[in-house]
Amino acid sequence: MKILTLIAVCFIAAALTSCGSKEQASKFNYPTTAKVDTVDNYFGTDVQDPYRWLEDDTSKQTAQWVSAQNDVTFSYLNNISYRDKIKERLSKIFNYERLSAPFKEGDYYYFYKNDGLQNQSVIYRKKGEDGEAEIFLDPNKFREDGTISLAGLSFSKDGSLATYRISKGGADWSDAIVMKTSDKSIVEDTLKNIKFSGIAWKGNDGFYYSTYDKPKGSQLSEKTQFHKLYYHKLGTPQSSDVMIFGGEKTPRRYIGAYLTEDERFLVITASTSTTGNELYVQDLKDPKGKIVTVVDNFDKDHYVVDNDGTRLILQTNLNAPNNRLVEVDFTNPTPENWKDLIPETESVLGTSTGGGKIFAEYLVDVKTVVKQYDMRGKLEREIELPGIGTAGGFGGKADEQFDYYTFTSFTFPPTIYKYDIATGKSTVYERPKVDFNPEDYETKQVFYNSKDGTKVPMFITHKKGIELNGKNPTMLYGYGGFSVSLQPSFSTARIVWLENGGIYAQPNLRGGGEYGEQWHLAGTKMNKQNVFDDFIAAAEYLIKEKYTSSDYLAISGGSNGGLLVGATMTQRPDLMKVAFPAVGVMDMLRYHKFTAGAGWAYDYGTADDSKEMFEYLRTYSPVHALKPGVKYPATMVTTADHDDRVVPAHSFKFAATLQEHHAGDAPVLIRIETNAGHGAGTPISKTIEQVADQYSFAWYNMGVVPPIAKDDM
Repeated sequence: MKILTLIAVCFIAAALTSCGSKEQASKFNYPTTAKVDTVDNYFGTDVQDPYRWLEDDTSKQTAQWVSAQNDVTFSYLNNISYRDKIKERLSKIFNYERLSAPFKEGDYYYFYKNDGLQNQSVIYRKKGEDGEAEIFLDPNKFREDGTISLAGLSFSKDGSLATYRISKGGADWSDAIVMKTSDKSIVEDTLKNIKFSGIAWKGNDGFYYSTYDKPKGSQLSEKTQFHKLYYHKLGTPQSSDVMIFGGEKTPRRYIGAYLTEDERFLVITASTSTTGNELYVQDLKDPKGKIVTVVDNFDKDHYVVDNDGTRLILQTNLNAPNNRLVEVDFTNPTPENWKDLIPETESVLGTSTGGGKIFAEYLVDVKTVVKQYDMRGKLEREIELPGIGTAGGFGGKADEQFDYYTFTSFTFPPTIYKYDIATGKSTVYERPKVDFNPEDYETKQVFYNSKDGTKVPMFITHKKGIELNGKNPTMLYGYGGFSVSLQPSFSTARIVWLENGGIYAQPNLRGGGEYGEQWHLAGTKMNKQNVFDDFIAAAEYLIKEKYTSSDYLAISGGSNGGLLVGATMTQRPDLMKVAFPAVGVMDMLRYHKFTAGAGWAYDYGTADDSKEMFEYLRTYSPVHALKPGVKYPATMVTTADHDDRVVPAHSFKFAATLQEHHAGDAPVLIRIETNAGHGAGTPISKTIEQVADQYSFAWYNMGVVPPIAKDDM
């Protein structure tokens, strides 16, 4: 690809004062965004990129543009009279105690707890199940406003040492701090600039972690290319850490490492994209043990679940799109020697171990079914779950007698159950007390036909007895990518939407993992349009069945889901009243040039691959699909200034282009959160503000006055 950049007549320094569309300004007082004459040439085709300058997240001009856009957006939101009432109701409904399932480390049971409105959950511990709980680590003390969050917590095998990682402003980059668990004292200097990594302790001597070289330019947007796996010996400086794998000699974009529970084997996964990985294992019991290659290609996904001596148990989708569990001896670990332990079925399999058992979690039409096997693959029982929904958290240490799992659904708040591994009996361990009566609501699963006739499932949740008159405010949420499965789950924030007469709909689009790798591949690369067609068909189903109509439909999605919303609103601007593209991948021609974006090429392909791929991407790329003179739906683009996963330039360029081309009277705004990232670690206070703004914007532009605006709820 050849790049030609010319300085435009309107220079960047004039970003807020000149060279915008006078026509758009007369309809809504948007900040004027300067243009530069930047042209990229792809296979003989010139593509204009007039807002390229907004990719520079370190420039004063970009900061001024962000400030000006936020001024307009919040001025608009401040004029919605019932916005404060929504915020008050959200604050009230969030104000309940939320706990995680406990997990044992050393002599203690640890768990996460939020009293209600704490910005970050606090880690507690107690000695034995019935011991008195004490605070172990309070992330709220990292920074008063909650914008420094806990990014991970890992313990040594005996529980005497722990490493916790902190993230500033929600960034993927983190720092690691080691402490003695006995007295919570810090034992060495902080390790800096770790990214896309867990912490894998080896005894009490040290641990493995992964990171990239620190970018020379912007740490938030510069491309990260070669991941490196290091071993850090406790008490030594980070500069002396030994690189174990990766770097320029073995260039891989993502490298992960973990140890088997007995700490005999180091397991290394290496990949160049978000799908498919090499697999390596090293016998740490052998002082001369080398890293052994188990899988030497990126064609499929594989990981080691557990081991019994030299017997390795692996989950793989090799010759099994829905996954299978296999066993192999470390002495001959390559795929031709694998033997099925739990064969593939028609449902997608996920596995874990605990208490000397294997737990097989199946997705059956997007609902969880769990079966317990012995370590030789003999079925012992199907675990009786509390209902139809999503169960997670099975698995633990080999010597445990009990397991703790969480069950949830759209109207079932996450409830923790204690599971007796020997008897198969589950008892309630912790049930949250939410200001919400699930008996007032119902969820149904429907199957609708997409454009090509494919049947797609969708969950629909609303108040019982709702009238299907086409006038119900409806939030249609989707993702459709990277083999991510959208399962039934409870959302505290969603209660406010539902109790005010709203409908929530969640389709399981192709590109996701709900029906295995074939379902995923059906929504990738040259099949990506299937995802948008599935989403459009979901909206059309809701309208046809009179759940809602175009005047009362909002679509939303984040990250890859932000791309989904951007593509849908540009292809069918007539279909919805409101659009919420959040932290979206909006420039499909350049996404692979920022941070870890190149790793998404398995799903998307890149504009550099071929002329055919370039033309396909350009057709649906939200930034490039916007057309002058089109009336687009009321839109609130959302992003954050510290998002180093999907850099905010995607949303900046989309918003600027949308404001330039939009011919309608509906507002097309961008809300840019400060001191926040892609979503992880967002303080509760910011979450409440974001949701209140979204609901206010939706109802206001639908012309709906929600009951909350009329009554005290």
